[in-house]
Parts: sequence; C-alpha cells; structure tokens
Amino acid sequence: MLSDVSIALRLLLAAFLGSLIGFERERLLWAAGLRTHMLVSVGSCLIMIVSAYGFADVLGPHVILDPSRVAAQVVSGIGFLGAGSIIFRNEVVKGLTTAASLWVVAALGLAVGGGLYFAAGAATAIVLVILAGLKPLEERFRSQRRAARLDLEVAPGTMSAGFLQEVLGWRAQRVKQMVVTSHDGDDVDHVTLTLGNQPAKDTEEMIQLLSSRASVRDVQKA
Repeated sequence: MLSDVSIALRLLLAAFLGSLIGFERERLLWAAGLRTHMLVSVGSCLIMIVSAYGFADVLGPHVILDPSRVAAQVVSGIGFLGAGSIIFRNEVVKGLTTAASLWVVAALGLAVGGGLYFAAGAATAIVLVILAGLKPLEERFRSQRRAARLDLEVAPGTMSAGFLQEVLGWRAQRVKQMVVTSHDGDDVDHVTLTLGNQPAKDTEEMIQLLSSRASVRDVQKA
C-alpha cells in the first residue's frame, strides 16, 4: 500500500502535468482549459491509485484483482468530455484537438497513478510540442487551403450539375453548393458556387475553365 505522502505527490504531479497541457488550451480560449485538464488528470490518477491499491485489504488466496480493468473504463469514459468539447459550425468541425488533449491527459493521470513517472513526463513534453510547436506549421498549411465563393453570370438555362461536370471535370466535386437566380427581363442567370477548402491555384484554374465557355458571361471570386 502506498503511503499518504506518496499518494499526495502522485496527485500533485498529475495536476501539474495536466495544467501544462490545460494552459496551452486555455490561452486559445477553449472551453476545456486549465481547470478541466487538471481535474481530468487528477481524477484519472486517483482512479488508478484506487484500482491498483485500494482493494489490498480484500486480497487473499482466492481473491485476484485486475487493476487494468478500471483504467480501461477511464479511457472509454473520458469520451463524454471529449464529445462536449467538439462543435459543428458552418460545416466545420472544431474542438477535435481539445478532445484529444483531454483523452491524453486522462492517460497521463493513469500513468502517474501507476507510478510511471518518466512515461508521464515524456508524454507531456511530446504533447506540448505537438500542440504548441506544430501549430504554426498547421496554420501555414491551412492558410494555403481556403473555401471560396464564385459569382457567375451565365446564359439563361445554362447552369446545371452536368454543365459543371463537363467544364470542371473532377474539380466539380469541390462545389459544395450551387444557387441559380433568374429574374424576368434579365438576359443572364446569376449563379453562386460555394467551394470547399482547396488550394488557391485550384480555384484560379476553375475560374479559367469557366471563363473559357461562351455561355459564361462573367466570373468573379467573392
């Protein structure tokens, strides 16, 4: 059985490691921030301690315990917090990284509770590098892939899904939404194409392909 001092040190270490990851999320103003990550880490650590050492009094020749079973339930049970941190807005999923960090923090707490201090410390350092160190690289990549909207003026009755497939080929699948508006007396249809995330050069190629058709009077990138 662990001493009271050892239990306290493990819980404090779990809180500290969890706070390092939580602070990185807190500075980005995510809902699951410093306190949430600390609580998950401490809670996981306590559960691991109880699982591994809390039933020592009932052990005997005919009683065998498996501490890993409670730890396994933590890994699956932490999903409700992860799901709560994920949002879906404007066809974009956000919060997956925070959900993953909560899952990792739960694992850190289990590791500290099981006495795997080096593994917990090394994992914390690696997670911080992933969250903070690689973020500029990720944002640079995302900046090269943007959603866009094209406003077109086309001959009446021209625009259709088949027309886009014929002109754009495989690029037609990048069109997420097409809205055709026509007014009495106008000699053109007004079309709005909403494109998914893609490199800017692909958007320019789509504009050139559309502009090459005689039935397309004008193409503007909104």
